[in-house]
Amino acid sequence: MSIKRLSGDERRRQILEAAKGCFARHGFAGTTTKSIAAAAGISEGLLFKHFPTKAVLYAEILVEACETDPALHRLLGLEPSTATLVVLIRDMVRHFLGVLTTEDREEAQRFRLLISSYLDDGEFARLLFEKIGALIAPVFTASLDRAIADGDAVRVTTRPVDLFWFSHHLVQMVALTRLPQAPSVPYPQDGDLERQLCDFILRGIGLSEAAIARHLDPESSHRMQAMIAESA
Repeated sequence: MSIKRLSGDERRRQILEAAKGCFARHGFAGTTTKSIAAAAGISEGLLFKHFPTKAVLYAEILVEACETDPALHRLLGLEPSTATLVVLIRDMVRHFLGVLTTEDREEAQRFRLLISSYLDDGEFARLLFEKIGALIAPVFTASLDRAIADGDAVRVTTRPVDLFWFSHHLVQMVALTRLPQAPSVPYPQDGDLERQLCDFILRGIGLSEAAIARHLDPESSHRMQAMIAESA
């Protein structure tokens, strides 16, 4: 009986599905490329042809999860605007502040892996940021350009993508202070921290006080959520 030979894309999909199960059961540290290859029914050599390291494979799985997230899809499908920019920043802040306070243990483990990557060779962080940047940064820069064109913001740099990363890493650092059981900085634990961070970032990327007041209040937030739902 002949065995069907898988195409490159089919083999890649087979490996990703096997790896998801391994990572879910054993976490990143407890999963080996040998165990992933065994779960996929292939050799380690064939695994490395598609994914040269475990970090590459794990980063691919995380980005795939982002790409299939319905809420993110709806956000990325919105027209570039000041309102879209504000929602993107607010959701980024909420994501990082919620990483260590929710019961999603996998998300918390991923955050710890990202931090440990900085202290190691940085491979996982580089891969993840490269893919996140390609996915989300274009929406940020297009919306910032539109906000400037509409008079809601002033241009503060010739490289708007840098402002995306400044915003991303600022919130990530705030989240890092909450990583120990006893937070290393006594930030407020309520919604006021979210509001302050959003306000600080939006001012830093050039939005005017009037634009922030118009788009960051609760009523504007409800209107934007309705826009996202309608675009689904």
